[in-house]
Amino acid sequence: MKWTQGYIYTLKESPADAEIASHKLFVRGGFIRKLAPGIFTYGPLLLRSIRKLEAIIREELDQRQCVEVLMPVVQPREVWEETGRWQAWGDDLLKFSDRNEREFCLGPTHEEVITDYVRKDIKSYRDLPKTLYQIQNKVRNEIRPRFGLMRGREFAMKDAYSFDVTEEAAFGSYDRMYEAYVAIFKRLGLNFRVVDADSGNIGGNKSQEFHVLAESGEDHLLVAEDGEFAANVEVCPATRKESEDSKAKEPLPMEEFSTPGLRTIKDLSKSTGVSERELVKTLFYSSSSGEEVRPVAILLCGDDELNPIKLKKVLGLSSEPLMLTDNEVRELTGATPGSCGPVGLQIPIYADHGVMNRVNFIVGANKDDVHIKNVNFERDFQVTQVADLRMAKEGDQNPKGEGVLKSYRGIEVGHIFYLGTKYSQSMGLEYLDDQGKRCPVEMGCYGIGVTRTLQSAVEQSHDKDGIVWPISIAPYQVHICCLDPKDESVAAASEELYDGLIKDGVDVLMDDREERPGVKFKDADLLGMPVRVTIGGRGLKNNELEVVIRKTKEVFKVPVSNVLLKTLEVLRGLKS
Repeated sequence: MKWTQGYIYTLKESPADAEIASHKLFVRGGFIRKLAPGIFTYGPLLLRSIRKLEAIIREELDQRQCVEVLMPVVQPREVWEETGRWQAWGDDLLKFSDRNEREFCLGPTHEEVITDYVRKDIKSYRDLPKTLYQIQNKVRNEIRPRFGLMRGREFAMKDAYSFDVTEEAAFGSYDRMYEAYVAIFKRLGLNFRVVDADSGNIGGNKSQEFHVLAESGEDHLLVAEDGEFAANVEVCPATRKESEDSKAKEPLPMEEFSTPGLRTIKDLSKSTGVSERELVKTLFYSSSSGEEVRPVAILLCGDDELNPIKLKKVLGLSSEPLMLTDNEVRELTGATPGSCGPVGLQIPIYADHGVMNRVNFIVGANKDDVHIKNVNFERDFQVTQVADLRMAKEGDQNPKGEGVLKSYRGIEVGHIFYLGTKYSQSMGLEYLDDQGKRCPVEMGCYGIGVTRTLQSAVEQSHDKDGIVWPISIAPYQVHICCLDPKDESVAAASEELYDGLIKDGVDVLMDDREERPGVKFKDADLLGMPVRVTIGGRGLKNNELEVVIRKTKEVFKVPVSNVLLKTLEVLRGLKS
C-alpha cells in the first residue's frame, strides 16, 4: 500500500490517558482511536495485524480438527440463568432490555451459548468428540478501562470449546489445545510462559495461562530457575526452607507484655528486635459467601501475605472470602486489629505451613496495646487446619524440582480450562453411551485475546523510537521511504522495488508523501515494520541504497541493482 492512498495519521504526542508504552504507541501510530473509555476503532494498520494473527490461529486449530462457528454477541438472560451466572457476574455483564422488556447482555464469554447450540444436536457418544471455535468481539462492563486494548470494554477474542464423552478424552482435547497454543505463540515470535492458574468465574479444576513477559504486566508470575515449573502467584505453591533451630527450643511460660501503639508487624519487630519472619500475625475473615458472618482466624508469618484464592479453596467458598471490618474484629476479640491473636479464640483457626515450626512466638493478646510472648501450638491453642495459605514469592523453593523461583511480570494473552460437567449438567447437555445410559458431556474451553496479544507484542517489543513488530504479525513486512517522490528517478526506483516485492508476495508500505526525510524516518521507526528501505537522490547517485533492520538497526549498503534481492534475503533471515 502507498501511504497517500491509505489511511495513516500519526501523532507526535502521546495521549494524556495512556499509561503504558504500547498504548501510547498504538495511539500515536494511528493503530487505534478512542471512541469512548475502553472502546476503540481499529485503524487499517492494526486490522492487518489482526487478520494475520487470526490466520495463524485458524491454521493451527483447523489442522487439529477444530471447526469454526460464529455465535451472537447478544445473549438472552435465560441461558445465563440456567448456569446461575446472571447473578454471579453481576455488574461485569453489560445488560439491557429490548422493547418487549426481555433482558439480554452483550456477550463477555460464550459457555452458555455454545452449550445451548450443541445440546440441540449431540445425542449419542457417536457424535463426540467435537471442538468448535469462533473469533469475534466480546464486551465486558469493565469498571475502570485502562491500558488501551489490554483492559477494554470491547475486544477481539478467539474462544474454543471441546466436548467429549469421558474425563480422560477431555484431557486429551485439553492437551491438543495446549499444543496448539504453544505453536501459535511460538509462531508469533513472542517471549512467553505457560503457568498454572486459577479458573476464576469460568469454572473447572484444571487451568493454565499463557503470558507474554513484559515489565508492565499486571500478573505476577513465579518461574523455576531450573526446570519447567511456572505459575501465577495466585495459585503457586509456597515452599521454603525453614530453620530447624526453633524446633529445638523448650516451650516457656506465656507472658503478657505492654506494646502501646504497636499495631503493625513492622513496628512490633522494631520494638522487640524479633524479625518479621519470626513473628506470627492473625487475620480475620468470614467463611461464609452469604450475608451471614462466620468468622475464622488465619495465622501467617509476619512477613507473609495471605493468598485469598488459596483461602477460598480451603474454606470451600464460591467467591473470595471477605476480611472482617475493624468493628467486627473488636466485637469478636475485644481488641483492635494489630493487638489480636489466637489464644482464647472460640472460632476455627487456620494456620499456614510456614508458622508451624515456631516455638515461643509472639501474638496479640486480644487486649489493646498488649501482646503475649512464648506462645506455642497445641499447649496454648488448637489449630483447625494447617494449609498452604500464603502468597509464594521470589526465592521460594521450586515446588516441583530443584532450585528457587524467580519473579516475572506477565500479560495474560491466553487461558485454557478443563470445565468438566459444570455447564453440561446445569444446561442438560447429555449423550447416550454405548449402554444406552444418559451421561453429561465433558467440556473444556480455551481463549486467546486477539487484540490483547497484539498490544502485548508491542509492550514486549519496542524501543524509545517506536514499535518493533515481530515479522509474523507486522502490518507490513517492508517500509519503503521514498525520500523525494517529485524526483523522477527516485520515484521510478521506489516503484520498481515496490512492484518487485509485491510480486514476491511481500507486504509493502511505501511512504510516498511529500514530507521531509526526517519526518519519514521518525514515522517509520514509530510504526515499526521489520525492514526499511531508503531510496533518495543521493543514494541513487552513489549507487548505494540502505536496507535497515528495525529491531537491531543494522544497516546494509546495497547497490541499486541488488536492493530487491538483498531485501528478500533480509526478510528470509528474520523469518528463520
